Amino acid sequence: MTNETLMQYFEWYLPNDGKHWKRLAADASHLAQKGITKIWMPPAFKATHDGDVGYGVYDLFDLGEFNQKGTVRTKYGTKADYLEAISALKNNGIEPLADVILNHKAAADHTETFKVVEVAPEDRTKVLSQPFEIEGWTNFTFEGRHRAYNDFEWHWYHFTGTDYDVRTGKTGIFQIQGDNKGWANQDLVDGENGNYDYLMYADLDFKHPEVIKNIYDWADWFVETTGVKGFRLDAIKHIDSFFMGNFIRDMKAKYGNSFYVFGEFWNGDEKSNNDYLASTDYRFDLVDVRLHQNLFEASKAKEAYDLRQIFEQTLVKNHPDSAVTFVDNHDTQRGQALESTIEEWFKPAAYALILLRQTGLPCIFYGDYYGISGQFAQESFQTVIDKLLELRKNAVYGQELDYFDQANCIGWTCLGDDKHPTALAVLINNSKATPKRMFVGEKWAGKLFTDALGNQTEHVQIDEQGYGDFLVGEKSISTWIPLTK
Repeated sequence: MTNETLMQYFEWYLPNDGKHWKRLAADASHLAQKGITKIWMPPAFKATHDGDVGYGVYDLFDLGEFNQKGTVRTKYGTKADYLEAISALKNNGIEPLADVILNHKAAADHTETFKVVEVAPEDRTKVLSQPFEIEGWTNFTFEGRHRAYNDFEWHWYHFTGTDYDVRTGKTGIFQIQGDNKGWANQDLVDGENGNYDYLMYADLDFKHPEVIKNIYDWADWFVETTGVKGFRLDAIKHIDSFFMGNFIRDMKAKYGNSFYVFGEFWNGDEKSNNDYLASTDYRFDLVDVRLHQNLFEASKAKEAYDLRQIFEQTLVKNHPDSAVTFVDNHDTQRGQALESTIEEWFKPAAYALILLRQTGLPCIFYGDYYGISGQFAQESFQTVIDKLLELRKNAVYGQELDYFDQANCIGWTCLGDDKHPTALAVLINNSKATPKRMFVGEKWAGKLFTDALGNQTEHVQIDEQGYGDFLVGEKSISTWIPLTK
């Protein structure tokens, strides 16, 4: 089986022209040729306005079909465009994955009056006030949709908290009071800030049976309407893990175990990731935040970083079958909330560390592949990523041997298998040019290897024992494969 590769097909600063779904549909054939097997599409739901990237989600049942929040289309296009893009991906053998935002709702239609207590932002378990009334944006009626597909209305009692009192103009974190209200159990959400149930906007209460039913109703409608083949779950460290584990269990029971799901659990702590996977019975994968953080630190520290530690405490090391590895994404790119952009000199090495390894599902970031324009511009790495993708398709198979034996130069080899009989030797260096002796197999004795990236122009001859003295330049990467005449 060919190695799978995921691509995040958006970045934060895409033009607000409503044409992104059309661009994706037109690009589907090219992506398939490069070996992309899954596409993480941006949020398709009606949000706060037509330029919203999609995380200020308003109506999950409006995919760019109704005139709501001043627009019919979303930032990316219309419902028809979305369905056409999904169809184009599937016709090219690529699985479309929907970005699903269940944590919160934004831009309510009406205000309501209800009781709250204010809590400390740095410790949401610390109550700062006696109960008092606020007027909050919690009533979602979706008049523009005219009850199409679903007639459920949201009220204050469907939420655990909000952040704005219309009556006084005060902002804060307001925990909604009432029967069976309160944050999620502290064992079921991330422990940052005491209890990180509340993130933003009107926070869904996953203890409320009407909320759970509506989410299930929506999920069935959405999958059957769109034909998506999986989900990327947003902000799951803020969502009751008991609900999330059961929800994905039930989705897979209905749509099959091949319905692929991965979640954004934005926490680089090794134990927290291990515990979350266990608490959800490994029903879905997680993005490897710790690996991203290691890559970022390596790119900043340069030769001071010990490359032998690059996979330490990572998901891909501890749970290789549950890790989605990535270099950057829409949150880590420059100017964004979690800005931690891997420096350009290290990007090729970072992509080699996810694309040329046999563990984890690697995710390519649209902004790295196509570049980013505007105030936070970044060059395109398409040329080098395409070369790495070609290697991933053809040479990342068989026994994998690691040579993590020098602080400033690490390497590994893949010896190939019956269907992919070639060999591959990879070297990554963050200091001065270095050779490394690595094994590629006795069958290559006397053969010449060449750097597929073209960073080294000399060839390497394999000795009788199947070893080669492979080279890598200063702060560079080389990927050695057999020379074909």
